[in-house]
Amino acid sequence: MSDRRRDLAADYAVALQHYLAKPEEHGLARAHELGRKALTDGLGVLDMATLHSCALASTLRHTLADTERMHVLEALEKFFLETLSPFEMAHRGFWETNVVLRRLNDVLEGQAKRIAAQLHNESSQLLATVHFALADVANHLPAERAHEIHAARGLLDQIEQRLRNLAHELRPPILDDLGLVPALEFLADTVEKRWGLPVCVQASLDRGLSATVEATLYRIAQEALTNVARHAKATRAEVRVRQSAHCVACSICDDGVGMDEALLLPGTGARGMGLFEIQERVAALGGILHVCGNRPHGTDLTVEIPLES
Repeated sequence: MSDRRRDLAADYAVALQHYLAKPEEHGLARAHELGRKALTDGLGVLDMATLHSCALASTLRHTLADTERMHVLEALEKFFLETLSPFEMAHRGFWETNVVLRRLNDVLEGQAKRIAAQLHNESSQLLATVHFALADVANHLPAERAHEIHAARGLLDQIEQRLRNLAHELRPPILDDLGLVPALEFLADTVEKRWGLPVCVQASLDRGLSATVEATLYRIAQEALTNVARHAKATRAEVRVRQSAHCVACSICDDGVGMDEALLLPGTGARGMGLFEIQERVAALGGILHVCGNRPHGTDLTVEIPLES
C-alpha cells in the first residue's frame, strides 16, 4: 500500500469512528471530502470499498447489542454512501459529457455529408458550364489555337476528379448506401492509389452497427491510414474489424518505422499525429484506445467500442 493510500485509510478510519460516536452532518461532510480526495488521487470505487471494509472490521470487533448494531450499520451505510457520492457525480458528469460529444459527432457527420454533396453536385454543374463555354470558344478559334482550349479542358477534368475525391473523403456515399465494410474497402483502394500503400481489410460483423458507430470507425481508420501513409514509411497496412456480443474492435496495423512510446504520453506530439482526434471520437462512444508503438516493428492501433444491447 502506498503512503498516500495508507494515510487516506487512517483518515477514513478516524473520520468513521468520529461519525459513529457523533453522527452529525459534519461527519458526513468529512466523508464526502474523503471521497473527493480519493477520486483526485486516482482511487476507484473498489479501493474505497476496501478502505471501508478494513474500517468496518475494526468497528465491529466488539460485541454489540442488536439495537445498537442496527444503528451502527445504518450509520456505516450513510458514511460509506457519502464517500461514494463524488464518484457518482464524476460518473454522471462523464456520461453527460459523452452524450454531448456523441451529439456533436452526429452534427459534424451531418455537416460533412451536406458539404460533400454540395461540393460534388455544385462543382460538377459549374465545371460542366465551363466545359461548354470552352467548347464554344474552341469552335471560333483557328485550328492551331484549339489545342490550347483542349489543354485547359484537361486541367478542368483533373480538378473535377480531385473535387470528387475530396467529396468522397468528407463523406463517402458508399458508407450510407452499403455500410462499413465496403466503405473501408473503398478507403483502402483510395489510400493505395493516392499513396501507393497496399491496405488489406478483414472484417467479421455478425450484425449491423449503428450509423454513429460505423461513421466513427470509418473516421478512425481514415485518420490512422493517413498517418501511416504520411509518416510511417510502411510497405503495407491492415484494417481488422471484429465484433463480439458486447463490443466492436477495429485495429489498424502497419510494418513501418514504429512510433516512439514517448509520443503516446499526454501533451506530446501525438496530438499532431491524429491520436488526440481518435481518442476524442472513441471517448464520445464510451470506448477505449490502445496504441502499441514499438520501434522498429510498426504500430498497432486498436479501438474498442461498446455496443448497446
